[in-house]
Amino acid sequence: MPGASAEAAARQARMTDRIVLRTATADDIPALLDLWARAAKGASITDDEAGVAALLARDPDCLIVATTADDPATPVGTVIAGWDGWRCHLYRLAVAPDHRRRGIGAALLAAAEERFTALGGRRADAMVLDDNAPGHRTWQAAGYRPEPQWSRWVKPLPA
Repeated sequence: MPGASAEAAARQARMTDRIVLRTATADDIPALLDLWARAAKGASITDDEAGVAALLARDPDCLIVATTADDPATPVGTVIAGWDGWRCHLYRLAVAPDHRRRGIGAALLAAAEERFTALGGRRADAMVLDDNAPGHRTWQAAGYRPEPQWSRWVKPLPA
């Protein structure tokens, strides 16, 4: 069907046009934690109110939230675009299951990359679980690739 891809692109654009991107606020924290519990694969030791509040206190613009124009109070997607002055780190790219395949993840990544560019960042990296196949497709579609020569080394810090 020759017009099928154009039709799909037009439908995608209409759905994406209804998405609003903004930075998170402290009032969003409970809804963000709920979204991450439903939509993000794997939990982080900082997935709690104190952890997200500390993130927002340190860098109020780093947590980008997608909502719909119809319901601007309910997050349907997120990405943390952390900048430490040296590196650009992406975490918690998550889209609500009932809002996937609408361009929300791509819009969030584009906003994060714009933030990084404005701050002087040169390369963005993302934390992606090895067994998160749907996540791999999203990251690959946005131009990200794994670097097999790197491994993540971690050490939990005392409370």
